[in-house]
Amino acid sequence: MSWVLAFVGFAALILLHELGHFLAAKAVGMQVEKFSLFFGPMLVKVQRGETTYGIGPIPLGGYVKISGMNPAEELPPEAADRAYHRQPVWKRIVVIAAGPAMNLLIAFVLIWGLFAFKGQADPDPAQARAVSAVEAGSPADGRLRPGDRIVSIDGVRDPQRFPDAIGSHRCAGEPADGCLAATPATVVVERDGAERTLRIRPFYDAENERSRLGFSYGYPEGYEPPYVTLPAGEAAVKSAEGMWNVTRLTVETIGRLFYDSQAREEVSGVVGSYEATRQAFSFDTTRAIEILALISLSLAVINLFPFLPLDGGHIFWALAEKVRGRPIPFSVMERAGFVGFALVAMLFVLGLTNDIGRLTGEGFDIR
Repeated sequence: MSWVLAFVGFAALILLHELGHFLAAKAVGMQVEKFSLFFGPMLVKVQRGETTYGIGPIPLGGYVKISGMNPAEELPPEAADRAYHRQPVWKRIVVIAAGPAMNLLIAFVLIWGLFAFKGQADPDPAQARAVSAVEAGSPADGRLRPGDRIVSIDGVRDPQRFPDAIGSHRCAGEPADGCLAATPATVVVERDGAERTLRIRPFYDAENERSRLGFSYGYPEGYEPPYVTLPAGEAAVKSAEGMWNVTRLTVETIGRLFYDSQAREEVSGVVGSYEATRQAFSFDTTRAIEILALISLSLAVINLFPFLPLDGGHIFWALAEKVRGRPIPFSVMERAGFVGFALVAMLFVLGLTNDIGRLTGEGFDIR
């Protein structure tokens, strides 16, 4: 079932993106020849008015064919006045921007819905008391066990104050790395339903410049924090803030691809996005909706980069025409399009290579 849900989710994102272009083109009077979900020759198609609607065999995107996208295209006289390149710049920008705008709207609605109806996680800090790991060779090794629930340390019951309680135990004289504190910390733990009192001498960690016992703690396994729903206005603000942060990080990551190998390893493509969504649907619908919202937002951001054949490239050249005062030669746009196509191809190959590595290796850690 998760395969079907993931496929439907991706198809919906593609369909709605192209629907944005389609509705805007119709609204400003352009002629739309084709509306296709997926690429390739249409396997199924139906004619409605002047537009052919269909489904292609390659599920990597979709397209809307508007008459006159290529200035050299020959059109019958009755369609020439409605051709894309015959329209004012503002109409062309509206049509092209409508696709990414639809993706932004989808992302906003999905995230807003999660905040308004599912709510925001509100974990209780007092529950963050379970020992999650014990450092080998540390004073806690052999004394504390993963799963122990820390009740108190030196009488302190607030987990946020545990480090201060442990840090109050110091080595005699000038502290040296690894020296044991002169006094032990009194650690009360709950284990197997009973409380146990342990007295453990912390050691001094020179790198962190404080005394430690050598364990990490957090929320117990299986802990589910309560969710608090947000008012509509606050949910909208939270959604906008989150989308802005993701947009900023996406742009920064794209920029880092040219000099940072770690950033290149983080790129994911269509295969990875689909698989992550499928896995999310298999265990948590909320998580799947979050991933679809992020994918929709990423589609909008990447599509707005100013390179042909991306939507942002068409917007860039339309604005350039407006500034120049006359049309840009199509040959110039074609040459610039090779650069954009090379960048898009690079991202596709990089993402596909990483996805294959994840499918055959460490997986898609989405939990």
